[in-house]
Amino acid sequence: MKRDLVSNIGTAIAIVPAVKSAAADGVTVDTKGFNAVAFAVTTGAIVSDGDFGVAIFESDSADSNFVAADSAFVDSNAPATLSASSTYKLGYRGHKRYVRLQLTKAGGTSIALGAVAVLGHPAVAPVA
Repeated sequence: MKRDLVSNIGTAIAIVPAVKSAAADGVTVDTKGFNAVAFAVTTGAIVSDGDFGVAIFESDSADSNFVAADSAFVDSNAPATLSASSTYKLGYRGHKRYVRLQLTKAGGTSIALGAVAVLGHPAVAPVA
């Protein structure tokens, strides 16, 4: 196994970067072949006191039955209301194969936001 980080992680889009004005589900991430996943969320401008948050959802199926991940399996520094021009980390330690972020909205107009999933501890390394 190579010691460099790049050869030992996979990445996937979790939320396509854009200005978001509504709650939405992120892109489903398949964790097959990896034993860890974390999300890196970045924010930009917030308009009209935008009150947005993010949460991890999990499922055994790629297309359905997503539920909020038990807080015992989530590590996060993301507050309930995201701040402008910030970065946050959310980690998932559960056992479901499929995970995704969910963007929540409690008020305001919009937030510029994007997220990437970082998949670690690969079953086979180096990762292509």
